[in-house]
Amino acid sequence: MNSIENIDKTKLPKHLAIIMDGNGRWAKQHGKLRVFGHENGVKTVRDVVESCVKMKIPYLTLYTFSTENWKRPKFEIDTLMRLLVSSLRKELPSFMDNGIKLNTIGNIASLPKRAHKELLDVIQKTSSNTGMTLTLALSYGAREELQNAIREISIKVKNNIISSENIDETIINTHLYTHDLPDVDLLIRTSGEHRISNFLLWQIAYAELYFTNVLWPDFTEQHLVEAILNYQNRERRFGKTSEQLI
Repeated sequence: MNSIENIDKTKLPKHLAIIMDGNGRWAKQHGKLRVFGHENGVKTVRDVVESCVKMKIPYLTLYTFSTENWKRPKFEIDTLMRLLVSSLRKELPSFMDNGIKLNTIGNIASLPKRAHKELLDVIQKTSSNTGMTLTLALSYGAREELQNAIREISIKVKNNIISSENIDETIINTHLYTHDLPDVDLLIRTSGEHRISNFLLWQIAYAELYFTNVLWPDFTEQHLVEAILNYQNRERRFGKTSEQLI
């Protein structure tokens, strides 16, 4: 059985992103409502965050609630927002003890007032922490992010703040929600789906993708270790040949 001790600490992903999928199907398998899956999924979030802290992964980003998720039944949305508020309150002491800095990306202004307030409060209280940066993608959609970036850059070009000839990757990066985060090294998706689902489309340009059939509430530290070991066995060439990497 693989464990954290099997991981090469010199080849850890700097930025790990996870699409946490399968809560609903997990609940259905157990003869429960979808919200039961979300409640158990919160426990997995806690375990995965603790594992990443132990491994000293600097950046962890979790796809928590997408722009498309607003289309779900109101009862499910209300439950997710309630879980967000209760989880933030409950986990704040752990964030402080482990030096975790909470961050968020997405249109958080669209969140219910209570969830929005709790989120900003925990972000402020953890802002001086220097350990792992935990980013929650909330009301997030990559296409919307890119649209906003293009709109902002266009306005600056129109007002002669930016020259169109100078637009490059750096300029684009500075206008994204993730402007203070490095590109993603490893993207994990649970539940057997093989889609990106509008998540960090720009930031995963050279990420390694790892798909597992395990449903999110069943995802354990061992599954995380297996994903990272798989990542460490891959050759990341970034467009170069194998010979150029030697």
